[in-house]
Formats: sequence, structure tokens, C-alpha cells
Amino acid sequence: MVHATDKQAQSPDLVYGLEDKPPFVNALLSAITHLLAIFVPMITPALIVGGALDLPVEMTAYLVSMAMVASGIGTYLQVNRFGPVGSGMLSIQSVNFSFVTVMIALGSGMKEGGLTENEMISMLLGVSFVGAFLVCFSAWLLPYLKKVITPTVSGVVVMLIGLSLIHVGITDFGGGFGAKADGTFGSMENLGLASLVLFIVLLFNCMKNPLLRMSGIAVGLIAGYIVALFLGKVDFSALQNLPLITIPVPFKYGFAFDWHAFVVAGAIYLLSVFEAVGDLTATAMVSGKPIEGAEYGERLRGGVLADGLVSVIATALGSLPLTTFAQNNGVIQMTGVASRHVGKYIAAILILLGLFPVIGRAFTTIPSPVLGGAMVLMFGLIAIAGVRILVSNGIRRREAVIAATSVGIGLGVAFEPEVFKNLPVLFQNSISAGGIMAVILNLVLPEDKTEVAVYMDTNSLEH
Repeated sequence: MVHATDKQAQSPDLVYGLEDKPPFVNALLSAITHLLAIFVPMITPALIVGGALDLPVEMTAYLVSMAMVASGIGTYLQVNRFGPVGSGMLSIQSVNFSFVTVMIALGSGMKEGGLTENEMISMLLGVSFVGAFLVCFSAWLLPYLKKVITPTVSGVVVMLIGLSLIHVGITDFGGGFGAKADGTFGSMENLGLASLVLFIVLLFNCMKNPLLRMSGIAVGLIAGYIVALFLGKVDFSALQNLPLITIPVPFKYGFAFDWHAFVVAGAIYLLSVFEAVGDLTATAMVSGKPIEGAEYGERLRGGVLADGLVSVIATALGSLPLTTFAQNNGVIQMTGVASRHVGKYIAAILILLGLFPVIGRAFTTIPSPVLGGAMVLMFGLIAIAGVRILVSNGIRRREAVIAATSVGIGLGVAFEPEVFKNLPVLFQNSISAGGIMAVILNLVLPEDKTEVAVYMDTNSLEH
């Protein structure tokens, strides 16, 4: 009989358990399946930030390449569990979408203040580098932080991330920031191309085969890219005169720091910790590991600590911050392969891909409408994931009021950024403003346990 404090997750039907070592071919196929789930979301944030901040092609390409290298290093740390670092599970690291809107907002302000692209990126990555240590520190404070940042708070933050990103997605849907400058924004050619990608993604999402559903975004992007080629919308000039290998250079663009930007980035780091906790818990569940007790606590602490250290490494190399990805839990359920040793193959493939500059540059040639067709759905799903977190723990009138007020404040800041110009900079970002409001209301509003809560069975939903 299992003791209550050492509760075991319901044993899934696994082909390979956590410590099993699949044969080479099986492990490689499983690794490729996982990469299909994360590859597009992994490279997209750098492309979005690069496009929104009008960064040079070579700079955006370097961000993409380092995202792959850092994700590989991070995945290797997570699955191997070096001492207290790492979850020791098949926890895949990828770029944290939470920082996309923050980077764009902070970077735009820096550019308006007269900073060059190099100075802006050095400051954004410098702030993110220092902020990542907050995640390392928070790994040891998880029991206390859980009392402050509840599923209601986490759900609000994730929802705001998705909702705030939709503006970027729909801008690319119409042709991107470049199209706004040359007057072609919203042209039928751009809308048609984006709609084609969206249609293909939706079509694949309706299929019964899980692998086909999971591959929908990648197939949609490839199909859209091919059509864009025939329309003459792909510019290959970025692929000329490339070196064979990209050498990762720590602080390639220098190191700078700004306290105001750090406060905003630090808040997003702390709020994203609980998204990582949810993802790590889900991984433990689908891997048949305890979801309570000492072992579970060690895995959570190790996973969050690795998240922080990996973001330290990533931002030093020139990537946006990383986090544990939820998509891979669906792959574990689909394939029955929970072996952490598969993560070593994933790590090796990602590092190799990141070292070849032609790969990073190739992604910068994807036309904005092609990306926009996939991103509108992708970002909408992030918002829906926030709703799922909210209702998974039960919704009462109190939780509904917290969510409604916080989302209202957050979106209000997104629509009218100047509204809180006389308040600290933390309140001038939609995600941090909404998240702070959720934390405050969660602490001060009284609970009524007698009220019946509305629940949603998230186990019946696919990841």
C-alpha cells in the first residue's frame, strides 16, 4: 500500500519506462517525434522578436541558432540529473514564450530611447541573464511560493501571454511589420497565404492519428513556404556567404543591465516557475512516477533549478530564456516512451542543428504571412491553456472575479500602454500588470469554501 505522502501516479501503459534504454533506432525515432512537437515553437519566438524589433537578419539567425544549442544543452541537463540539477525525466527544454511580448515591449522602448540594435540586445539578454538566477533561487522556495502563486494566478498569466501574443500573430497574418511600411499589409495575397497555412493546420488537427495532428503546424508551414516560393515572396539573400559552423560566443553582443527592465523580466521569470511546475508534474504523471512525497519534491526542485541554470546559459550564449515544455507530455502518452535516455538523442540533434548557420538563416526566410497563419492558432491555444489551468483547480465566484479583474487590467494595459505611465515600470507591461493584480487579489479576497466549484476534467483533454 502506498503511503499518502508518497502517492504514485496512475501507471500509464509505457513501452519504455523512465530508466529503460531503447535500441538506437527506436530511440532515434522517438527523439524525432519529440522534435516535431517542439521545433516550430522553439524557433518562432526568436523570429517574432527579430521581426518586431527589426533586427538585422544575421542577428535574428544567431538567436535562432543559439535557441537550438541552448535547448539541447538544457535538455541534456534535465534528463541526466547532475546532483540536485535536473528532473531526471524526459523534460525537454525550449524557448519560453512568456518573454516574447516582454522583449518586444522593452526592446521597442529602448530603440525609441536611441539605443542601437547591439546595445538593445545586449541589455535585453543581460537583464534576462541576471533574472534567470531568480528561478534558481526560487527552486528552493517552491513550498512557500505555492501559497502565493496559485493555479488561479498561473492561469491568468498564461492566458495573458496568449492573448497579448495574438496581436503579433495577426500582424504577421496580414504581412508583418514590413508590409505595413510598404503598403501591402492586408493584401489578398498575404491573407490568402496565411489562410492556406491556417486551413492546413486545422485540417491536420481534425485527423484521428495523433502523429499527424502533432505534425500539422510543421506541414502547414512547409506547404505555405512552397506556395510562397512560387509567388516570389521568399528572399534567399540571407543565405549567401555563410560560414560552415556557428561558434557560440558568450555575450556576443556585449553585456548591459537596466533595473527597470530587470523588474519586469524578473516578475515574468517568477510567474513562469509555476508553469514549469505544472509541466514537470504532468511529466511525472505520464511517466508513472510519484506526484507527491520526497521523490516528487526533489524532481520539481531539480527541474526548476535546471530551468534557471539553462536560462543563464541560454541568455549568455545569445538565446531567449528557456523553460520546460508541456507538448512533450502528449508525445510520451502517444508513444508510450518515457525513457529519459531518449532526451540525450534530442539534445545531440538540437546542438548539431544549432551549430550550422544555414539552418538558422533558412528560418529567417519564412515570409511573415506563412508564420502568421500558424501563429494565430498557436497563440490562441496558449490562451486556452491558461483557461484550462484556471478551471482545473475549480472555479468559484472568487476565482472568477480574480481572473476577470486581472485579465481586464492586463488587456487594458496592452490596449493603452500609457495608462499607468506614472506608476512603476512593472505596471506598464500587460502580463506583469495582470499577474501582479492576480497575486494581490488572491491574497486579499476572502475564500468561501461552502460555494460549489466548477471543475473541468483536464485528464480527458489531449496535451
